[in-house]
Amino acid sequence: MPYVTTRDGVDVYYEDWGEGRPVVFVHGWPLNGDAWQDQMKVVADNGFRGIAHDRRGHGRSGRPWTGYDFDTFADDLNDLLTHLDVRDAALVAHSMGGGELARYIGRHGTGRVGRAVLLSAVPPIMVRSESNPEGVPEDVLTGIKDGIIAERSQFWKDTAEGFFGANRPGNKVTQGNRDAFWFMAMHQCVEAGVRCVDAFGYTDFTDDLRRFDVPTLIVHGDDDQVVPIDATARKSARIIPDATLKVYEGGSHGIALVPGDKERFNRDLLEFLKA
Repeated sequence: MPYVTTRDGVDVYYEDWGEGRPVVFVHGWPLNGDAWQDQMKVVADNGFRGIAHDRRGHGRSGRPWTGYDFDTFADDLNDLLTHLDVRDAALVAHSMGGGELARYIGRHGTGRVGRAVLLSAVPPIMVRSESNPEGVPEDVLTGIKDGIIAERSQFWKDTAEGFFGANRPGNKVTQGNRDAFWFMAMHQCVEAGVRCVDAFGYTDFTDDLRRFDVPTLIVHGDDDQVVPIDATARKSARIIPDATLKVYEGGSHGIALVPGDKERFNRDLLEFLKA
């Protein structure tokens, strides 16, 4: 199993498929790199090199007690790209992973990056405030942490409903979607689960987004019940200089996994990569 050891000694698991221009996938919370399996195959089948890692504390990677902040996550990503000598890569990031991508560019620039994709991503900032009235109320973030600590297995089963929009009439969410979400979430350690809520809920990525100087595709569902589109994608599209926003009508937070939206995203991703 391939691992890269970070500068502070944490083993980060990754998969590396295909040949061609690299496409690096950064997963959301509380998932791991397996959330990108469909897209990894799609890009590898179409002449690209797909790379996906498990964030520290998630999946098959090490589970340290510390380091669950975006500076650390960005530096872990930099360790991976440096280890693989990735160049002219497309970085594709979902949800919390969008913060990891943004902070990576904010800290390390775009010397290894040719384009970026933000899918249902948290930047510029999630929490509600006077300057961000469209954001997520602080008590919701507190409730997430309380749910993880109280009984995380049931919490993840309940959370899967809104994550995929399974609570909406006429949805196409499968039991497999729900089961896969629970399975990946249960492979996240509890400390990572709780600390990541503070990280993705309160970190401001505005200055990081201003450092983007590569073509960027932003994809977001207008029925995202986890990361509100008006607080995130619409604002990011105004901040990033060369950004294109695609809004999926009725789209949930789990666009890349739900039948119908998944195929649409795969097509949009390939079109953007080949442009």
